Amino acid sequence: MPELTDMNYVREVMNRHGFQTSKALGHNFLINPSVCPKMAELGNAKTGFGILEIGTGIGVLTKELAKRADKVVAVELDEKLFPILDETLAEFDNIKIIHGDALKYDLHTLIQEEFQGMETAVCANLPYYITSPLIMKLLEDRLPVKTITVMVQKEAGQRLCAPVGSRESGAVTVAVAYYGKAVKLFDVSRGSFLPAPNVDSVVMQIERYPENIWNVQDEALFFRMVKIGFSQRRKQLSGVLAGGMGISKADMKEIFNQAEIAPSVRIEALTMPELVRLSNAVSNKINQT
Repeated sequence: MPELTDMNYVREVMNRHGFQTSKALGHNFLINPSVCPKMAELGNAKTGFGILEIGTGIGVLTKELAKRADKVVAVELDEKLFPILDETLAEFDNIKIIHGDALKYDLHTLIQEEFQGMETAVCANLPYYITSPLIMKLLEDRLPVKTITVMVQKEAGQRLCAPVGSRESGAVTVAVAYYGKAVKLFDVSRGSFLPAPNVDSVVMQIERYPENIWNVQDEALFFRMVKIGFSQRRKQLSGVLAGGMGISKADMKEIFNQAEIAPSVRIEALTMPELVRLSNAVSNKINQT
């Protein structure tokens, strides 16, 4: 069978099945032959592992994962791709394609049912339009996975991997850092895709932390505080939180003193330990009243 990164073959197989790419569904298929093998190798596709893939395209990454891992289960939204996948992945008996929306799917149950006795990892070329919500679902669902290795738009990857406390960080940066360590693995140029998108990409990886390594007292309060703080990231944090959380300025001053943080600070300047201290100080004050 021709390589799935052969542009002529990709066009031919899509035409033969009457498949039209959809910008709305993020159809940008990889045609750079070096990307997927490297991504699979770095994404824990190896003996003893089951790999969960989100979105298959025509199967170019799926194929590389199946060559290396014990089993691959992919969740694909677009049913029109299934006849193509039947052809392009016909040589493999360790692949299962499930029709569904990964944002709504019970991935925890899927992993339990499909990967018994295996370690598990996520490896996927994510559609740009669902990058942040899907990454957050994978993390918030606390899936029993070793790593989450994904290709994302370069700007999104830079934000997700930015150090907490840097100008590039945002609420989603903090959320990712709460659940695991995010690192950029390598760049992928826009010319690596068919059709070519208007932006470059990066492959990044999140290594999941054990439960609550940060000793946050109230997780819901922590994320609420972070969301409120970053909603007005250029303003002094004490005033933003006082208004957004319904806490008096006097009490908020006391909270910042307890956390040993200057009230004039902006949230984007706080490190993860400082955000945790501040959140726990807020929690303590609320519990006292």
